[in-house]
Amino acid sequence: MGIFGKDGRYPNDATDLAVVGEPVTSDSTARTATRLIERLMDVGIDGRAPFDSARKVAAAAAQGQPDAERALDSLVRSHLRLAAAGGFVTSFGGFVTLPIALPANVFGFYVVATRLVAGIASIRGYDITKPEVRSAVLLALVGADADDLLRKAGYVSTGPLASMAVQRLPGPALMAVNKGIGFRLLTQVGKKSMTRLGKAVPLVGGFVGAGVDTFLLKRIADHARREFPPRVRTGS
Repeated sequence: MGIFGKDGRYPNDATDLAVVGEPVTSDSTARTATRLIERLMDVGIDGRAPFDSARKVAAAAAQGQPDAERALDSLVRSHLRLAAAGGFVTSFGGFVTLPIALPANVFGFYVVATRLVAGIASIRGYDITKPEVRSAVLLALVGADADDLLRKAGYVSTGPLASMAVQRLPGPALMAVNKGIGFRLLTQVGKKSMTRLGKAVPLVGGFVGAGVDTFLLKRIADHARREFPPRVRTGS
């Protein structure tokens, strides 16, 4: 089916808009952050028609490739194309369409990023159905903030995120980590929105949107490849 799913659609439905587009108040922030994380796992990792799951696109990327690194290169390229397409389409109208298109683009970007990181982890030998691996996948989206979130949850990071992904962390710790990720992503949504507002020129804004999304996703992909090194199987 390919990266776009059955009908080639970029993920963008009314339910997705409700997550990022919801007004964030002191009463709703925690709920919004939790819902955002749940959606990213639901759509970005497990897939929702027509958006294929991370495991499925990882398997497709590995077909015909001589080794895992070539499969990763293929996976990254396909997701960069998707990010560029989504960034261009939702930015094309400039100020005319920005109030409606921006929330869809921001959520769509993080869905694509989540699936890419989960696909990288899957190709590298990690079980992306495990809660700790899924949390590690989402931590890769926040970059340098990951260590701070782990410390606040009572986990001392001693290496890449993969070190957390192969351990059985207690449920409350994972919940705290996930909630922290949600808050950080909501903060990044605001920063990303301001970046777009500064470049909201019809047509030109479309190319800027595509370039920004591609650059940011490439940075996340490079980070994920460092944080999820090939897992050495011990037969256990």
